Amino acid sequence: MTGFSSVTRDSECATVSVTVRAVNHRFLDLQIRIPSSLADLESRVRGLLQKRLARGRVELAINMQARNAAVPAVELNAEFARALSAALDEARERGLISGTLTPGDLLRLPQAITIRDRPAGADPALEAQLAASVEASVEQALADLDAMRVREGGHLRADLNARRQMLATLIEQLAAAADEGRGVVEQRLQERIREMGMELPVDQAMVAQEIIRVAARSDISEEVTRFRAHLAHWEALQDGDEPCGRKLDFLLQEMNREVNTIGAKADGLRVSELIINAKAELEKMREQVQNVE
Repeated sequence: MTGFSSVTRDSECATVSVTVRAVNHRFLDLQIRIPSSLADLESRVRGLLQKRLARGRVELAINMQARNAAVPAVELNAEFARALSAALDEARERGLISGTLTPGDLLRLPQAITIRDRPAGADPALEAQLAASVEASVEQALADLDAMRVREGGHLRADLNARRQMLATLIEQLAAAADEGRGVVEQRLQERIREMGMELPVDQAMVAQEIIRVAARSDISEEVTRFRAHLAHWEALQDGDEPCGRKLDFLLQEMNREVNTIGAKADGLRVSELIINAKAELEKMREQVQNVE
């Protein structure tokens, strides 16, 4: 989800510069900085970002240098001026002050006068042209950002695929090690029962049922089947057209849960080592998936 792009576009009315930075984040967090003169365009710019991006903390900054010189616009706050005049008249009647209100007095009161820049000769056609230039610049910046993210995504996909193949190998090794361990446990039980049978009478039917119960408790076939299904689902998600980062994160949680259950149920000399290796791969994949939209 990381990326950077910068676009500058010249038009008849202004030079527009757009900079976009994206870093990893669980959700879509948009931070937009836009000149006050373009404030009406903020909702449209936000819509463009939401259309192209699904996850990440995205910072977008727009700078504009107008070609037409700005002229100051001076506005009087009439309501404030009337209220101020009435208050001064009352103060004079009470003998608290004397004299009249001067222009300098008004200039010292920020509430009375507002001074701001206004483009000279504002033209609706030029304003529409400026809006189109801003949107085109944002679109180009997002396209460049996507290109950078796609290149990064190719490297991430290769890494995650290699680790997914490793997990597929580990789960098959775990299944084989668990079967071998279960066979060893059953053999030990049978040998122990034969030893006890030499000393005490043994109900063979009960012995067989106990061996079956022990084998059932250590059976991991369901967990292995679900793990294989998660791996297949992973491949389908990464080949789809929709953003899949959150779904892949959820799949990793499910696979980690299956590995924990297998570790609790399975017996065998190699099981512990294989469980540790599988959990290590899952953790590495979990860190990488935070970079996937």
